[in-house]
Amino acid sequence: MEHLNQQLFTGERALFKARELQISRSVFADGESPLKESSDILLDNTIFRWKYPLWYAKHIQANGVTLVETARSGIWYTHDITVTDSVIQAPKTFRRATGITLERVEMPNAQETLWNCSDITLKHVHAAGDYFAMNSENIRAAHFTLSGNYAFDGAKNIEVSDAKLISKDAFWNCENVVVRDSTIIGEYLGWNSKNVTFINCVIESNQGMCYMENVKMVNCTIINTDLAFEYSTVDVDAATTIDSVKNPIGGTITAPGIGELILDDPEIAAEKTKYQLAEYKEYAFRF
Repeated sequence: MEHLNQQLFTGERALFKARELQISRSVFADGESPLKESSDILLDNTIFRWKYPLWYAKHIQANGVTLVETARSGIWYTHDITVTDSVIQAPKTFRRATGITLERVEMPNAQETLWNCSDITLKHVHAAGDYFAMNSENIRAAHFTLSGNYAFDGAKNIEVSDAKLISKDAFWNCENVVVRDSTIIGEYLGWNSKNVTFINCVIESNQGMCYMENVKMVNCTIINTDLAFEYSTVDVDAATTIDSVKNPIGGTITAPGIGELILDDPEIAAEKTKYQLAEYKEYAFRF
């Protein structure tokens, strides 16, 4: 394998169709698509300063790399890529890519990142930006933090653990989601999704978990959350009193209490939802 060390690359397609290269301590400056159509590339301590650095590439190992803000739309249509101990400052990274592993990666401007991708592993990733992971599938995220709205919209087959998400409208239009040991803060959590399970999670969400099919909660702390579960089928085990529940369409809700239970839609058969509550005298029921 040829080794390029301490190089400055300029101009469009600087290393177009490169094969079996190790590139160390180098800078890709001005010039679009420097590693387009490349394969079997090892990158370490290398900086990308311009657009589209890794398009249509495959078998990429990158450690200690930096994509600055101007390296926008950096990794599209690329397959089998691992990025470790790196900073991706550029937005719109990863589009229609597969086989993506990110470990110990900082993404401070992750707007529209990881769209239409599949087979994604995130470990110790910190991201900030709206519309993260839209329409992607087969996602595994552990020790993951995200600050940004509309996360995972339209995604499916997702497993998240030990995460903190500050995200309005997270997990909308999703299928097959499991979230464990995590904190989620943001309005309108999970609307229009099906087969979503939260285990040992802390959730704060105005009008959360509505219009959902088969939402399951196991030992979850639900705080400052009102008008929950509207038009949803539920299997809820809450460790805390739920501020208010509105018009679920079936299932079971187990909780220490419900501040207000609102059953005011005559088209819903209220008896299809069962409630296992510790002290009924604390609750207000509105029919």
